Amino acid sequence: MNLIAAVDRNWAIGKGGRLLVSIPADQQIFRQETVGKAVIMGRKTLQSLPGGQPLHKRTNIVLSRDPEIRVKGAVLCRSVEEALEAVRDFPSEEVYVIGGQETYESFLPYCDTAHITYIDYAYQADTYLHNLDRDPDWEMDAESDEMTYFNLCYTFRRYVRKKG
Repeated sequence: MNLIAAVDRNWAIGKGGRLLVSIPADQQIFRQETVGKAVIMGRKTLQSLPGGQPLHKRTNIVLSRDPEIRVKGAVLCRSVEEALEAVRDFPSEEVYVIGGQETYESFLPYCDTAHITYIDYAYQADTYLHNLDRDPDWEMDAESDEMTYFNLCYTFRRYVRKKG
């Protein structure tokens, strides 16, 4: 299973229910990686998407404990176990956890690859991703050349869970 996120230098991912920054190349990579695959997200992440609607051309799995919520075009799950059952027929490499913080935390133990857009800037934030650079079970195995978007420097990184 994969995790995909954009983080700042403190591994922050958002503030007030929004992404920290919108970088076109990051959005393009996100689309390339996830189209035709399954994406797992929390309710708040769904609500932050354009129109609060599921992503097109993907199987959307939405986690929510709210018994009243209904989501057209998505599979609604009430627990991690239910979400894992919903993606059972997908190959592991075709399942992407896309946020937010609580969903990342819940599914990190099931992930073996993390696709990270690392932004070399520290934002004001209120949501974070587990810092894989500090986790001895993870290692970065690929990093792009540094790119810029206006005055922001960023790289695309891939982390893999160490075998053992």
